[in-house]
Amino acid sequence: MATLRVPDVFPSPTEDCEKLKKAFQGWGTDEKAIIEVLGHRNASQRKKIGEAFQQLYNKSLIDELYSELSGDFRKAVILWTYDPAERDARLVNESLKSRKKGIRELQVIVEIACASSPHHLVAVRKAYFSLFDCSLEEDIIANVSIPVQKILVGLVSSYRYDKELVSPSVANVEATTLHDTIRATQLDRDDLVWILSTRNYFQLRETFRCYKNNYGNSVDQDIMNCGKGTLESILKVAVWCIDAPEKHFAEVIRASIVGLGTDEDSLTRVIVTRAEIDMMKVRGEYFNMNKTSLDNAVIGDTSGDYKNFLMTLLGAKI
Repeated sequence: MATLRVPDVFPSPTEDCEKLKKAFQGWGTDEKAIIEVLGHRNASQRKKIGEAFQQLYNKSLIDELYSELSGDFRKAVILWTYDPAERDARLVNESLKSRKKGIRELQVIVEIACASSPHHLVAVRKAYFSLFDCSLEEDIIANVSIPVQKILVGLVSSYRYDKELVSPSVANVEATTLHDTIRATQLDRDDLVWILSTRNYFQLRETFRCYKNNYGNSVDQDIMNCGKGTLESILKVAVWCIDAPEKHFAEVIRASIVGLGTDEDSLTRVIVTRAEIDMMKVRGEYFNMNKTSLDNAVIGDTSGDYKNFLMTLLGAKI
């Protein structure tokens, strides 16, 4: 399901560091060499490269990339090079510290809470505390208004059971609870927050299926019928990320590309964070939604080294 291509036989971290160091030297940076190394290494391999680079040259690889690269290419490469938990913690902090806090910014938190494994979410919370000297929950409360903060705190505080355990009777009862809450437009009610933030993904998908079978509309349709505000949009993203994350990420990419100008930050975030997880499924969903390939969309809206790096993460041979 990942699109990242890692060679069957690859150099040692030391050899990769030597190639990167050579790419940084001289009058110009060898961007192609950087893409060839980092664009074909998984998270564990990239971590070893970063550690080896620090030991060999007494310099941070991230700092070197920052000084040698620029623009959207630099941001994409650095996000990719970070440890995934640290990367996601930094993405969350950036969204919380932004002046505007609409759905575009806050959906990042929902993605990490609802489209990640429980273990990864715990790692992100630990990284957040280490980087920013406060808990993720504290920063949400300090920077996000009620009632959205209640939903977000519930989602990031959970530790879901990660095995496939489903109770049809519980699904039916909780589908009714969700329906009653949504019909009353009480979208921040405790029982709704509790269901979405504590049940395992398999149980919730069964609950969503029961909801549609019993009431005609899907959960996200009825939520959006309550209004078009940030709260409704956050809950819709949560439902999509739990039920079919590829659907959400395909929509984020579509929104980043359509219209005048490209939202490079959103495009970069999706490709960087999903290339090792489910980007193949995102690619398929994108085609189903738009009747055109994701690869063609990226090629048409990006250029230069930035385009080449994104296409490398999408599995293209550059």
